[in-house]
Amino acid sequence: MGPRPHDVAELVSRARRGEARSVARLISLVETESPVLREVSAALAPHAGRAHVVGLTGSPGVGKSTSTSALVTALRRRGRTVGVLAIDPSSPFTGGALLGDRIRMEEHATDPGVYLRSMASRGHLGGLSWATPHAIRVLDVAGCDVILVETVGVGQSEVEIAGLADTTLVLVAPGMGDGIQAAKAGILEIGDVFCINKADRDGATTTRRELRTMLSMTHRPDETWTPPIIMTVATCGDGIDAVVQAIDDHAAHLRESGELRRRRHARARHEIERIALAEMSRRFEVGGADRLDRLADDVLAGRSDPFGAAEALLAVPPGDDSHPR
Repeated sequence: MGPRPHDVAELVSRARRGEARSVARLISLVETESPVLREVSAALAPHAGRAHVVGLTGSPGVGKSTSTSALVTALRRRGRTVGVLAIDPSSPFTGGALLGDRIRMEEHATDPGVYLRSMASRGHLGGLSWATPHAIRVLDVAGCDVILVETVGVGQSEVEIAGLADTTLVLVAPGMGDGIQAAKAGILEIGDVFCINKADRDGATTTRRELRTMLSMTHRPDETWTPPIIMTVATCGDGIDAVVQAIDDHAAHLRESGELRRRRHARARHEIERIALAEMSRRFEVGGADRLDRLADDVLAGRSDPFGAAEALLAVPPGDDSHPR
């Protein structure tokens, strides 16, 4: 049994005061799709929208976790509160996050200005958890200035992060074939800032040249932001300050150009659509399976066509047992 509505309001109130346990409880409620998820969402909505959301994406092995940790250190030096959502592969046995310990983040575990959370992708192919947008809202309301969302690292599907982030940071590394991978995955189009991590390796300069060439081919004349390419060695912090500056510059560009509102409007629109479609699917699973079977019979028998059957399915409430024609 989940918390009562007034308990939800109290949880949100405590989260707004930065109480870590309440923040954790709220994220757990959204991650498990609690029956009070709707109440949680309604309580959070009036207070969200202040944090800058940065998505970190790239192929496995490029150093996303190390880069995330280095960014947290650099942001904290600037006095900013930071939330980190690390989306991990789901355990095939428990559905939980396989990398939940996040060993590389341990140095920040006792910092009250940092909130760390591993979330299981639960089989979601976009490199993100279904609950990620809700969890972002919780951290936003909890007062985080910057929220870093680190994806699983699953190749081409990682482009989904661009739909959730204000700024998308794409990491590549020398010698990993990331130039070809970038072209295939479409991350050239979603990247706002590019980092060549492990830049102390051979081939880093070549990788930068290839990236710059590919970016020049995809850059449209009407675009006012040119993604910077920054060389980093996250293990020792080299180049990380330049990355933070690039994120700040991009945030300022978004605000001044009006692009921030456009991106967040598109994000809200997508979230509404996804929730509506999920609810519609759930309703038909509960009460519309038999009606869908009858409509399929009608299509097979030539009494209806797929478009007409779809209209009939949508026109009758799932609880209605009538046989639409």
